Amino acid sequence: MINITPTLAIHEDELTFTASRSGGAGGQNVNKVNTRITLVFDLEKSVSLTSEQKLLILSRLGGRVNKEGVLRVVAQIHRTQDANRKAAVERFVELLRAAMIVPRTRKKTAPRRSAQERRLAAKKRRGLLKQSRRPDEEI
Repeated sequence: MINITPTLAIHEDELTFTASRSGGAGGQNVNKVNTRITLVFDLEKSVSLTSEQKLLILSRLGGRVNKEGVLRVVAQIHRTQDANRKAAVERFVELLRAAMIVPRTRKKTAPRRSAQERRLAAKKRRGLLKQSRRPDEEI
């Protein structure tokens, strides 16, 4: 089980891993060894998530989920499959954890009377300062 939040865990059987050739560092292995890992999670067929959680993830990670409801995470920064597999799972957990956070609703507030009075007094002082810089008009 992969723990996303204290109340949400996804079974490892729901994740599919595929390996392919990776670019970047690797020396002589770079053209011979499949070290790039692609984690595939079928959001639509997941039994670990409720329909509300699926909708929340779709709305937050819409750009990462394709039309079939599949989320892909690619890791190719390490030289070994095992390290890239762990990195892909970590990134997957981070993405879902961030998507599951529901922002608090903002309470409307009004400025306090003292703050309004301070603001108006500052405007009055500024206006008087500018007025004092003007030349006296001759009549």
